[in-house]
Amino acid sequence: MNQDLTYFSQLDQQLVESAQHIKVLSSLAWPEELGQRFLASWKAGRPENPTPVYKEHRYPDHVRKLQEVASAAGTDHPLGTYISKTAHSYIRAARLLESIGKPEFTEVSIELYGRPSDCIGKTDVTNLEAGEHFIRAVDDYGHILNMPVPVGDISSEALAELLSARFAPVFTAHPLEVAIDPDLASKAAAGARRLRIRGNTLFTSHDVRQLAEHEGLVHAGTMLNGREQPNLKSLGLGAPRTTMTQEGIATFAEFITGAMDVWRLKRIALRIEAVERALNGANFIDIFEFFLHEGQSEHEAFASSARVFRGGDPKGKIVFTKDNVYLEGLLFVHTFLRKAIQSEKLHFPTYLFVGRLTMGDVTELEPFIDSGWIVPPLYQPEWLANRECIAAYLAYASFANRINLSHVALDDFSAIERN
Repeated sequence: MNQDLTYFSQLDQQLVESAQHIKVLSSLAWPEELGQRFLASWKAGRPENPTPVYKEHRYPDHVRKLQEVASAAGTDHPLGTYISKTAHSYIRAARLLESIGKPEFTEVSIELYGRPSDCIGKTDVTNLEAGEHFIRAVDDYGHILNMPVPVGDISSEALAELLSARFAPVFTAHPLEVAIDPDLASKAAAGARRLRIRGNTLFTSHDVRQLAEHEGLVHAGTMLNGREQPNLKSLGLGAPRTTMTQEGIATFAEFITGAMDVWRLKRIALRIEAVERALNGANFIDIFEFFLHEGQSEHEAFASSARVFRGGDPKGKIVFTKDNVYLEGLLFVHTFLRKAIQSEKLHFPTYLFVGRLTMGDVTELEPFIDSGWIVPPLYQPEWLANRECIAAYLAYASFANRINLSHVALDDFSAIERN
């Protein structure tokens, strides 16, 4: 058995050596000047679709090596299955980058991240329908509570200082640098040692808490924990196959810490609808106007639209579908954690933080985490470290969700008072 583990650890190292060169998000980034030109044309009343120019990507040697690793790993052993799946995930990522701007880009993106019309798990509810539900719910609450859309007043530089102060007492032995990147389409992007935030942007106080929990304490934390693994270094990579789980954990973290607000929830849902519209032929200007109509500023609407078309074609139909996974990931992670508590697997929430992995990996690799071959997470957020509270929350949610609200009316509560 020890010889088998050494064998898989060696294969994993070969996997890392090839996969680390295939970087999806940074390869798709748009330069800041694209936004400046588009907004200038918009304000002049003559909007033109952006025309991004991408570097050509070719990975024949890396793909060949990944194929060899996947073949050598096989699927007869849990570690082999994990390594094989991860290698194939990076092979798809290489295909994605090699087909930037072409119809195949959308096809591979859908393979990796799905599409809004896909059903969520075994339900008959699609991602698009879930997104539309949350958009309507937020709009209804906003109307009832007369809540204005938050206006940002925190600069990128000020945000960097606030986040640095938040992370310093957490990542004690591995400081997390916060840097400003004007080319980011998302508000932030996390690595193991550096968290980039979008430049020339005004952030809200809600953004500070959300980015700290989502990008720093989850994304940077899981990647750093993975890199510190002694035997399975690929847990520090962030393979595309882990995206749904990772975004699900990070979004769940926003909820359980009270960092999620209705406008953030609506932004997530709007992106799903924007991806669907772009797949159906809407161009960049159409999507930009869609976000503007939903209350986003011109600068934010450009960034939201760029998320949809990065790597694709701003004329429409060639689209990056990653934003499809957020709600789906949240629902799956919440359900996974509820089921783990019900099954008395109280350690599973912590196991999700040993590195960048999927929910399925947790169940498959459980014996190797139990044995210490995969070591416990070096860093974890406060909400996760307090296992008693997370267990109480999930145990309550597991039972409360059994109540079918369609069978309940508000008037029913007048009949259940106790004398």
